[in-house]
Amino acid sequence: MPFHLNHLPERTEKPRDHGITMVLDKGLSTRQAEDLCETSVGLIDMVKLGWGTSCVSRNLDKKLQIYRKWNIPVFMGGTLLEACLLRDQLEHYIETLKQLEIGYVEISDGTVRLSEKRKLELINRLSRHFTVLSEIGSKDPDEVIPPYIWVEKIEKELDAGSWKVICEARESGSVGVFRPNGEVRAGLIEEITTRISPRNLIFEAPRKEQQAWFVRKFGSNVNLGNIQPSEVIPVETLRLGLRSETLLAFGSPIDAFRENPGIHGNGTISQETE
Repeated sequence: MPFHLNHLPERTEKPRDHGITMVLDKGLSTRQAEDLCETSVGLIDMVKLGWGTSCVSRNLDKKLQIYRKWNIPVFMGGTLLEACLLRDQLEHYIETLKQLEIGYVEISDGTVRLSEKRKLELINRLSRHFTVLSEIGSKDPDEVIPPYIWVEKIEKELDAGSWKVICEARESGSVGVFRPNGEVRAGLIEEITTRISPRNLIFEAPRKEQQAWFVRKFGSNVNLGNIQPSEVIPVETLRLGLRSETLLAFGSPIDAFRENPGIHGNGTISQETE
């Protein structure tokens, strides 16, 4: 870092168990993937190849090689697994992941509804061969899951073998833990994290205001998912209090105000001290 700033929040280091940034790749070219890794490798913990995009990406093998070269784990979006389950092709899915040397798997039922027993069986079985990320929350904006159900499901899926549980938001950030307008369902998050450590959760938060809310709520090392490639560095500035939305959440602003009375609580500087 070319600038030395005091009181920056401490970030975990890779490989991280928390403080994770999960990036959504919706079809990057090999050049774009290489550029992304070159500029942000230290900030990216894993890449999700969104929904079924890996089935139609012509450059899949080359792109996997790039991510592997930069030591960034990759996994397929849970919707692809749902598509395979719908067609009774689970074994084919598992074998393909092994052939592609992919060590992570997402298990979701946001569209294809699985019984609780079936989903837990999948988590238990696949966790013997892969690092499992299970996902909770419907992709239907009209379906609202009560908080106690969220808690029960998360606890059971962690017990079944999930490494982390992803809290659904989709690419749009308008379902699951968010209302259709993108507003955080703060009461739901509060009830979940009263029982379950945020370290065990990945909050999908594709919008800047959502990312900032989670950073202010849980600190720099909250786990965030569905981050757009172009937003990786901006998200890190939110984590470090280097963007207006989190600037006053970290550091020692009170001491700064005392040392320089020209700095106001809203972060502005009075004319006489400029």
